[in-house]
Amino acid sequence: MKKYIPLICFAVACAISLNAQTDPQIGQYMFLKTTYNPAAAGEGDLMRIAGMHRMQFTGMSDLPMTTYFTVAVPFPIAKTKHAAGVRFLNDMYGLFSNQSFHVQYAYRHQLGKGYIAAGIDIGFANISFDAKKVNIDSIAQANDGGYHKGTSEDEAIPTSTGSSGVNGMGFDLGLGLYYSAPTWWASVSYSHLTQPKIHWSDQTYMTMHGTLYVAGGYNWRLHNPKWVLKPSLMMMTDFTFWDINLNLLAEVKNRYRFGAGYRIAGSVNFLLCMDIINGLQLGYTYELPANRLIRATYGSHELFLAYAFSIVKPKRTNKYKSVRYL
Repeated sequence: MKKYIPLICFAVACAISLNAQTDPQIGQYMFLKTTYNPAAAGEGDLMRIAGMHRMQFTGMSDLPMTTYFTVAVPFPIAKTKHAAGVRFLNDMYGLFSNQSFHVQYAYRHQLGKGYIAAGIDIGFANISFDAKKVNIDSIAQANDGGYHKGTSEDEAIPTSTGSSGVNGMGFDLGLGLYYSAPTWWASVSYSHLTQPKIHWSDQTYMTMHGTLYVAGGYNWRLHNPKWVLKPSLMMMTDFTFWDINLNLLAEVKNRYRFGAGYRIAGSVNFLLCMDIINGLQLGYTYELPANRLIRATYGSHELFLAYAFSIVKPKRTNKYKSVRYL
């Protein structure tokens, strides 16, 4: 384990500087679009409640854990379509944790056979750093008597007398565009437009760099109408780090879905999803590293649950009259 300590310290140093990749990975992005694009709120004219929990790199200590919770509600104003929602993120990765809360709004307009939407995401991000878990004596021993030898603290590491470490909050803003048609969808969004700077002390801070998301998918109906192939991809980048996730799902009877994917950052994933009852959806993803990390982890697990339903009663089209006046 000692040989990994310098690498861990380097990752901490990068996070304290200006080059932190702060957005978590999402394997089931095709089912959780509002987690990265506010314009997807209100898709299908249904109210949707969704939750996702991801455990990354199981088998390793201090493994990253991500929880998302989202609610989106469509509503009309005159003859126009709108949607509003909220999303909550609890993301823990190593010595860091991120609790974020955002309010979302989307305006939808019919275009061709589908709808195009523009959305905004407004909220706050609260990021904490637990310096109490930093073992400087182990770092010095691993570096064979480096700078920290004989010391118990480092001015570059933020400290606090509290039990929960240090934390800071910043205003966060995101924008997105989304188009959905019967056979395909496309999404582009940008998070952390304000690039929130989280201050822990006068010397230490963290900047949440903006992340660009580009995603899309297609529904390819086979000769057998019960089967539909659904290829999709997502590209995310903060212009320092790049990642592309490619997936292929097979849908059977508009209810059961299974497939596989590949992430160029170095992993393969296997997805399962089904509609338990009308509107209630359950999904699971298992992701396995395709690099040397496979020696230290049993893989990553991602579970999501969503429920979509209509809040607008359908209009009655049939007119009934009393037989006395026919």
